[in-house]
Amino acid sequence: MTPALRSNIDRLWTDFWTGGITNPLTVIEQITYLIFLRLMDAAETRDEAIERRTGRGFTPRFGLDAQAIRWRTLRELGSSEELVRRLRDEAFPHLRTLGRSMADAQFMIPKPSLAKTAVELIDALPLTGGDDKGDIYEYLLGKLATAGINGQFRTPRHIIRFMADVLDIGPDDRVADPACGTGGFLVAALERVLATHSSVGSDYPTGDLLSPEQWAHLSGDFATGFDFDVTMLRIAEMNLRLHGLERPRIRYQDALSAGFVRGDNAALASDAFTAILANPPFKGSLDAADVSPDLNRTVKTRKTELLFVALILRMLRAGGRSATIVPDGVLFGSSGAHRALREHLVERHQLDGVISLPAGVFKPYAGVSTAILLFTKGGETRDVFFYDVTRDGFSLDDKRTRLADDQNDLPAALAAWCARGSTDLSDRTAPAFTVPAAELRTAGYDLSVGRWRERTHEEAVHEAPAAILARMKDRLRADLAEMDALAEMLA
Repeated sequence: MTPALRSNIDRLWTDFWTGGITNPLTVIEQITYLIFLRLMDAAETRDEAIERRTGRGFTPRFGLDAQAIRWRTLRELGSSEELVRRLRDEAFPHLRTLGRSMADAQFMIPKPSLAKTAVELIDALPLTGGDDKGDIYEYLLGKLATAGINGQFRTPRHIIRFMADVLDIGPDDRVADPACGTGGFLVAALERVLATHSSVGSDYPTGDLLSPEQWAHLSGDFATGFDFDVTMLRIAEMNLRLHGLERPRIRYQDALSAGFVRGDNAALASDAFTAILANPPFKGSLDAADVSPDLNRTVKTRKTELLFVALILRMLRAGGRSATIVPDGVLFGSSGAHRALREHLVERHQLDGVISLPAGVFKPYAGVSTAILLFTKGGETRDVFFYDVTRDGFSLDDKRTRLADDQNDLPAALAAWCARGSTDLSDRTAPAFTVPAAELRTAGYDLSVGRWRERTHEEAVHEAPAAILARMKDRLRADLAEMDALAEMLA
């Protein structure tokens, strides 16, 4: 992301804003459609070239009657009005035939001049080669400030990557996010596999460690995302496509509803995944009639932050693991539902760890205090790992300015987590420590880091008041002597 590239994207965003589209979600959505048209044409051009060289056929993305909406044709149109007509009356109807996530695609660019400018700027972006396209889309998503909409806010990319590293996502995992939003967790899971197990990444530059079967798995059922916001689904699908996943599995689903276990996605509702990364929305309470009864058998509540943890446990296979962001109230809430969920995690499954995050991590979207719950479906809870992260490498104000490397606790937290089986973590004055399950039981399953971390305080040594007063008198006498000397000089 060079300064020039950032400037071009900022201009694109500003042009939409001044052109009359001020809703960030709508801006992202309209840009996504145009990017999708360009990438479709690039893929079609590539397959046409392969067919000419090899004679191997392919299924065209554009029929014979749709050549007029290919990107290379649209960008050459001299008339802005004709461009708008083709996009509105031909290109977008074609997009609506390409799958469920595109079924209600609507062209919403109000001005022909804005459509022309948008096509020109998107045509100049490096989307068809290298890894730039993923970074470009991440930069666009960084402008998506949607705090307060159904409890949604974008998880910072460095936190997402940290969670993927903590779970040690590998090429044989089946990864899911039950409230995927823009698909950031699924992208991070894919990027981690490519960075650590293939020549695509930098960790193993001399060879490819993935088998053909694993490559097929990555392109197929490696990553699955669910969301009930159709706009987010389209953005998530484009995000995954731009990061190299040709057939992203993004599903429309209210994952907390009873329909999940009975509908089209029923096979994925239970015992389906080996790893789940999530930052589900914390939007308060649902109507009792909307909550899946089987989730209430785990925890009787209408609070989404508790129901999503129960849902994740249901979706995981035995031995599957999760890193899930929860508000601090889940860790120490005193209601019967809060305590019941914590007890369920400790007594029926393997609670692995709690990593406390600083309150400013989600600014400027929200100032909520959160933690990452780490747990495995089934197993036995013994010693629970705790880490108190106080700095994440960025300022904790609304600006979130990047700081020096030594102002980031996340690398140390990851190192402590990876070494927990071979390191003495009994010192509770340190950022990393463990607490036996027996102690959690006696404390009502309180999982807050502050409950268990011991703070050390240096005793302050103060000078005696009499000594301070004597020193003040000495200073005053010296000042008076100097004033007397000055008076003599002036006499």
